[in-house]
Amino acid sequence: MQRLVTYGIFRWVRNPLYVGNFFIWMGFVVISGVMWFLPVAVVIFAVEYTLIVSYEEGVLESIFGQEYLDYKRTTSRWCRAAETARTGPHDWTEAWKSETSTFMQYVALAAVFALKQRFWHP
Repeated sequence: MQRLVTYGIFRWVRNPLYVGNFFIWMGFVVISGVMWFLPVAVVIFAVEYTLIVSYEEGVLESIFGQEYLDYKRTTSRWCRAAETARTGPHDWTEAWKSETSTFMQYVALAAVFALKQRFWHP
């Protein structure tokens, strides 16, 4: 049975993992020292994750219906302070499995930066 998680960090933001991914992306760019790529990374991230989130929101609406629409109305997609905290169970195994592609992106980014460090000498 699927459940809609609306407590914990999901009380403040509907996509906390993607917000974290944004900061990780920006961190990789800063660490790489290729600062001209920072605005490019922001645009790529914005386009990619806007499309991903739009698709996922449609799926969640079809699964959870009015419950998800109510959640969307009260919780920001990206960032917002909340008045009260909600609590409930959390399945870490489910969370890790759902983020496999994210971890693969980190591995790919780390590989690109390692190759840059090894072979690119301006």
